[in-house]
Amino acid sequence: IMGKFENAIHEMCAIENQAGEDNFLNNIHALAKLFVTVLYVCMVTSFPKYNVTGLVGMIIYPLIIFNLGDIKFGKCIKRIRLILPLICIIGIFNPFFDRNVLLTMGGVKITGGEISMVTLMIKGILTVIAIYILIITTTIDRVCMALRKIHIPEIIVMIIQLIYRYINVLLKETKRIVEAYSLRAPGQKGINFKAWGSLPGQLLLRSIDRATDVHNSMSLRGYNFNNVQIRNYKLSGRDYVWMIVWTLVIIAFRVYPVFEIVGGLFT
Repeated sequence: IMGKFENAIHEMCAIENQAGEDNFLNNIHALAKLFVTVLYVCMVTSFPKYNVTGLVGMIIYPLIIFNLGDIKFGKCIKRIRLILPLICIIGIFNPFFDRNVLLTMGGVKITGGEISMVTLMIKGILTVIAIYILIITTTIDRVCMALRKIHIPEIIVMIIQLIYRYINVLLKETKRIVEAYSLRAPGQKGINFKAWGSLPGQLLLRSIDRATDVHNSMSLRGYNFNNVQIRNYKLSGRDYVWMIVWTLVIIAFRVYPVFEIVGGLFT
């Protein structure tokens, strides 16, 4: 159990450190990346349920970003591995409801439910990967400033920012409680069910105290989510080019079957 909490804390710190690196992709304005991500998610989810070939073409965005930002695909899959089974479950019952045969390949009949199941899985995977790209290349502070630039209410942005910050606090407090419990019960696997009621209560109280200390420290250091910092966080010409180019590319791959057109040129 201890190793899982340590790995979770380490992964959060690693993601935040990578998002804060000084490179081309990280230096693109958060609003530009947020706009492209939202557009990409909307275009991916708008594909008809039987259009697998067109949907596969949308892999062009993460493929280029992975290479441009030197993002490891294997590490991406490792970090989102817990979400992938949930995504796959979404359309797992489609073959039972839609049994109309749409294709026959090598004598094997493929039903509409099977195709729509694959389509839903691809949509979910591409959507999660796009959000992961945004997180791994943009710090939470820049994302929050981008949200304020489009006039998202300050209270909502502040809640998002503090929730992200306090996840790490919650993990550390949980690690301390579990570590203390394991020292008092050596050799015991897991936590006894008799302690399931008291430990969450202690975790809540300790997390509130720790969060209060963090908030007081931020206040003493002059933390104030005001508009001065937001006004100074402006988009450059490079950011506008980034949005325009990716908007044209994403819409082109959504409207036209680019892979089929290119493949037809060589046949």
